[in-house]
Order: sequence, then structure tokens, then C-alpha cells
Amino acid sequence: MHISALSLFLDFFFPPRCAACDMALEAAEGRIFCKNCFASLERVREPWCERCGIPISGTVTSPTVCGRCRVSPAHFEKARALFRYSASSDGDSSPLSVVLRRHKYGLDQALVRALRQCLEGPLPLGQEGYDLVLPVPLHSKRLRWRGFNQAALIAREVARKLGLPLDVASLVRAKPTLPQTAQSRDERLQNVRGVFKVTRPWRIRGRRILLVDDVMTTGATADECARALLESGAAFVHVLTLARAL
Repeated sequence: MHISALSLFLDFFFPPRCAACDMALEAAEGRIFCKNCFASLERVREPWCERCGIPISGTVTSPTVCGRCRVSPAHFEKARALFRYSASSDGDSSPLSVVLRRHKYGLDQALVRALRQCLEGPLPLGQEGYDLVLPVPLHSKRLRWRGFNQAALIAREVARKLGLPLDVASLVRAKPTLPQTAQSRDERLQNVRGVFKVTRPWRIRGRRILLVDDVMTTGATADECARALLESGAAFVHVLTLARAL
């Protein structure tokens, strides 16, 4: 990576620090993970549910789906996540969960460089071709308060990595929703019911959509986004998240 004279100057007077543990780093452009924090990130690995991507324990020799997807399959065809997400009140949180919370709730857009580091290497998507990358949208009031949509920032990096167009306007969150942190899956499904709308159906019709978000917990939000996109004629919807809460 080329390091500009300005970056070297800033690194000298403002030494870069790890975005998760705050340990001082060697000269680098922007804030990233230190080697220890990055090495400790736990990737989501197979075997997983072929539909929702949740890890399945034990040895699996053929494609399978989890019990929830067999009973109540989501509208999206496939969901995958890069890393496990763990966060606890006693401080035992993974570096990724620390960074995501600081990025999402601390309003620190500079941390997108650390998130970009997480996207290095192959993505767990298979060989499917996509036409558009869409982020899970924020409501306009939340977007004005926060100043950015973290899902859109991640989606921009994914689109750049895959060489695909990014569409941040065709899917909108038409209604504000309550925070979902303490809600059950059924409550989350009810909370997001009907809140997403497609504003430019001609951009969606017949397209193979890759929907991007930061964290998937129950999948309720991604499911409702996928429903709106399919109703507007999308060929299929796959979901990629940076992390999966397990």
C-alpha cells in the first residue's frame, strides 16, 4: 500500500491506533485492526444452513437447511455472513462488535477503514452473478441524526470489490421503527412489517439483488427487505452481512 507524505506526517504527530483495542500501530493509512485483534476475528464457517447461513453443528455431508428455515423460510434465497458477532455486558466482546458499536452508535465514520479490512479475501457468496448491490436503508430521520448509513458504507465497499453498481435510492425505509435490540424474532418481524418500499421498481425488476447490512440477528429486517424487492419483481435476493449474531 502506498503511503503518502501527508499520511506519514499525520502518523508521526497522531500515531494510528487499533480501531478495537486502541493499541498504537505502525505507520498506516487510517485506523485499522492491530494484528492480534484481526487474528481473533472468528469467521462463520461451514457447515451452515444453505438458506439463512446459520452454522449447523455436527458433520453435514449434503446441502441442508436449519429447522427454522424448513418451517418458515425467509423471502431471501440465501444469506451469508463473514464473522461471528458477540457482545456482552461484562466486556467480553469481540473486536468486531466493539468496532461496529463505535461505528454505528459512536458516529465515527473513520472506522470504515477497519470495516474495509474485514472485506479482504473471498466473500462467502459462491459463483452467483448479481446485477445490483443494495444496502438495508435507514429511515430519513435516523439518517439525518446519524449522518450516514453504516450498511451503505459497507455496501459501497462490497460493490467496489465485486465490480457491481451500488443502488442506495431504490429501497427505502418508509416508516421509523422501534429499536430491536431486546425484541424476540416475532416482535422484530412485526416491528418491520411493511416499513420498506421500492421507489424505483424499474431498477429492481428482473435484477439479481445482493442486499448488504452490518449485522444479522434474527434475519427479520433482511426478510422484510427481500419481500419488498421480490414484490417489485426482483429475480432473487441474497444477503451479505459483515457479522452474524449467534
